[in-house]
Amino acid sequence: MDNSKGTLFIVSAPSGTGKTTIIKRILSEFPEMVYSVSATTRKKRLDETNGKDYYFISEEEFERKIKAGEFAEWEKFYDYYYGTLKRYIDEALQNRKNILLEIDVKGALTIKGKYPDAVLIYIVPPSFEELKTRLKKRHTENEDDFRKRIERAEIELRYKDKFDYFVNNLEIEKAVLDLRNLIENIIKEKK
Repeated sequence: MDNSKGTLFIVSAPSGTGKTTIIKRILSEFPEMVYSVSATTRKKRLDETNGKDYYFISEEEFERKIKAGEFAEWEKFYDYYYGTLKRYIDEALQNRKNILLEIDVKGALTIKGKYPDAVLIYIVPPSFEELKTRLKKRHTENEDDFRKRIERAEIELRYKDKFDYFVNNLEIEKAVLDLRNLIENIIKEKK
């Protein structure tokens, strides 16, 4: 690893695996770590804050950024665009800061192709049935969107072997501890 730069940690998992809850806890334990906020064209949910949860932008602005090559990765899912802006990754790494991305599996693999030193971490759900139950309890999607998320989760679970590390989320406290220890060990190895 290049000791003159920070480390890019990418955490992925299907929706409903608990990754957002785990990430929030990790960021509170690593206050010096930079969190890369993704951009999206979907509508903001009531509990979300622009610039903290996502950058909520128009489809026109997103497409302009695609054409300008401003994204490290992007995709259109559910008729909405999602993407990671390159400048935030590059700025953090150049400033020797560790940066954490929470993105989908496809995006993680795309970024690994552009940033080969990136550390890919996959959060594994307890079971597929538990994943479906968690998604249903969230009540954030209509039936059609729920079905799409389940289909996507099935596909994303097939790619977990392409990741560098796995954290099993059988129990949230243990998953947070496992991820924290993993990140600490990787940072120590780099020094």
